[in-house]
Amino acid sequence: MSTIYDTFIAPPCHDKIEILYHDDHLVLIDKPTGLLSLSGKNPQNLDSVHHRLVQIFPGCTLVHRLDFGTSGLMVIARNKAINAALCQQFSQRTVTKVYSALLCGHLDDNEGIIDAAIAKDPALFPLMSICPINGKPARSRYQVIARFYHELEDNRLLPLTRVQLTPETGRTHQLRIHCQQLGHPIWGCDLYGGRLLPGTEQTPRLMLHASELHFVHPISKERIKARNTCTF
Repeated sequence: MSTIYDTFIAPPCHDKIEILYHDDHLVLIDKPTGLLSLSGKNPQNLDSVHHRLVQIFPGCTLVHRLDFGTSGLMVIARNKAINAALCQQFSQRTVTKVYSALLCGHLDDNEGIIDAAIAKDPALFPLMSICPINGKPARSRYQVIARFYHELEDNRLLPLTRVQLTPETGRTHQLRIHCQQLGHPIWGCDLYGGRLLPGTEQTPRLMLHASELHFVHPISKERIKARNTCTF
């Protein structure tokens, strides 16, 4: 088996984590883009959501992660029992996650489903790949919100589509690779074609935001429906 070397060094993230809600059991946050969810093995990648929050909420642990470039909603457990209860909801797919994204180009259909298995390939690390034979099942739904043109600095017009993405599974890079498979990568996605169109090379961020998170509070049993509007 090939050895995987992660040489990525995250640039400093000066944006703060916004704490939207917290109680004795969990914390709900808005993660800024450009911040790791969990600290890396390299000491230069110490800064992360977990590293920052554990100083405020000792003993807190991550239930799920967002990619480095993705912003938006995350729920953090404040103890092991809550972590186990929330992880069970994620594994049983009773948690609803909704994302907002800007895709390159104009989609033909107003809605649809992307059903394409995803596999890890050490030779391509950190990229994932579509592989119907060895990949794990992965399914995402999309709905078009708006089609428009973004004017670039040189006055060229970049066609973009604002979509709502709902992953039904939770594979690594799922939404990013599924949008590439659709033929319309997420604007600013450096791994899956979102910086290949003329004028997109210097896009400041990945245009993907976790805008909704629905789950059941493990203690109160209340159905939490968190919403957080994206700013792009």
